[in-house]
Order: sequence, then structure tokens, then C-alpha cells
Amino acid sequence: MKDFKGGTAVITGAASGFGLEVSRIAAGLGMNIVMADVQQEALTKAAAEITGLGAQVLPYRLDISKAAEVEAMGAATLERFGAPNFVFNNAGVGGGGLVWESSVKDWEWVLGVNLMGVVHGVRVFTPMMLDAARKDPSFRGHIVNTASMAGLLAAPNMGVYTVSKHAVVALSETLYQDLSLVTDQIHASVLCPYFVPTGIADSARNRPADLSEDKPQTKSQLIGRAMASKAVSSGKVTAVTIAESVFEAIREERFYIYSHAHALAGVKVRMEDLLEGRNPSDPFAARPEVGAELRKALRSAD
Repeated sequence: MKDFKGGTAVITGAASGFGLEVSRIAAGLGMNIVMADVQQEALTKAAAEITGLGAQVLPYRLDISKAAEVEAMGAATLERFGAPNFVFNNAGVGGGGLVWESSVKDWEWVLGVNLMGVVHGVRVFTPMMLDAARKDPSFRGHIVNTASMAGLLAAPNMGVYTVSKHAVVALSETLYQDLSLVTDQIHASVLCPYFVPTGIADSARNRPADLSEDKPQTKSQLIGRAMASKAVSSGKVTAVTIAESVFEAIREERFYIYSHAHALAGVKVRMEDLLEGRNPSDPFAARPEVGAELRKALRSAD
């Protein structure tokens, strides 16, 4: 897919971070844009900005984890703009702590947004795109799912998040293969960013009341949140750069999209562990002081 002008983009998590930057680029390329987000005030502001850039915008407030709400957005998209050419299943939330300390509500919230939100996007919009492709040989489409470098590694003390992102990588790889069976007009990619300054470290602010806990966070969860916030805020690669790389990958029909090439060293070690049957390697081998600090904090008395 190389020509974006006049096409339609559906972007979740569109009010901030990667979603907003991708919306800005899509507007500059002359696309119609469906901007979806759970934050009504931020969405209204972002949609006004993108409209000001000259794009036709359909702002849509929804909880991406809810199947019926995504289906309704799909119907609204089809009615307003027709089948989308670009779907960016991007909305996500964070989550950390020792894996056995994540509650049922923790799992339901993180998997609901990070995994099921992508599942719903794929399930709702792929058939629309395939139908458009069958009717029009010139139709081109691309689906990009946001995972994480955590979807290729198994970092400690962030299990619920890591599980959700591994699932998104597997879903995306399967989508890529499944699409290749039935069409040459629609492609897929998976975005695996490392630490990039966005609002994900503060995503708990959008946690639904029915999935919120009435008990304080555990020590490991507090430590995980603090470490994630520090890592994300200190990232040098910007959301703008990530958004640009998304469009580069679409043009090149490239599946894997990375933000930090150096992080792939850890992925290589993990793959070698798998192939050679080794126990999982120390994830802090390159920065042992970080591992020592985390172990000390977790093992210390409350």
C-alpha cells in the first residue's frame, strides 16, 4: 500500500501517543480518519486538531475491550467512509508486578484492552477490507497491531502485560499468514516498540470502575509501575518517530516494526535459549545493577 490519499484510516488509542501521531501523518497524507479512544475530553481535543489539518474525521468514544462497541464503530465507519484501507489496532494499557499477584480483575482489564481490543479490531474490520478487495482489484489495505518488545521477551515483574503482548504478536503473525492465503491486496504488520515516552505508564487512570480493585497495590506492582514510568519517560525515541516508521513499514509491506534495534539482542538470546533447550537467560545480564536493585527491593521486608 503506497497511495494513502482519499483512503480511510481507523485508529484506536487515537487521542494520545502513537495513535495521535499516526493520525497527524494520516491527515497530512489526505486520509479520512476514524479516531477512537476511551478518553472523551482528550478525543474531542485531538479530533478538533486533526480536523483542523483538513482531514474528514469521525471521532468515536469507546471501550475497545467491548465487542459490541467495536462492532458499532465498524458499522459507523462503513456508513461514513466505506471500508477502511488502514486499521491501526493501537490502544493499550500497562500492568506489572509478580505474575501470581495479578488479580482476576487485573487480567481482565489488561487482556481486555491489549489483546481483545486487537482481536475485535481484526474481527470487525478484516472482513470489510476483504469484501472491498473482492469488489475492487485496485483496493489496497493494511492492518497494524501494536504489541511491544515485551511481546518478544519475557521480562520479569510485568507478567500480565507481557502475556498480553506475546498474544498480540502471535495474533498478528497468524493474521499475516491467513491474509496471504486469501489475498494479495491486504497486508499486516506488528509494531514492537521498546521504551518510548507516551502516557501508557499512567493508563490506570482509564481503568473501568467495575475492574478496579478496592485494595492497595502490592509492593511488586508499585515497583513495577515506578520502573516502567522511569523507563518510559527516559526514552529517547519519540512517538513521532514511531508513527513515521509505521507508514514506512506499510509502504514496504514489512511485517515487524521495531523502535530500538539494540533490544533485539535480548530477543536473539531468548530464541537461542529455545532452540538449545537452555533455561531462560538472565534478562539483566547486560545491566546487572538493575537486576540486583529489583531483587533487593522485592526481597526486603515491608
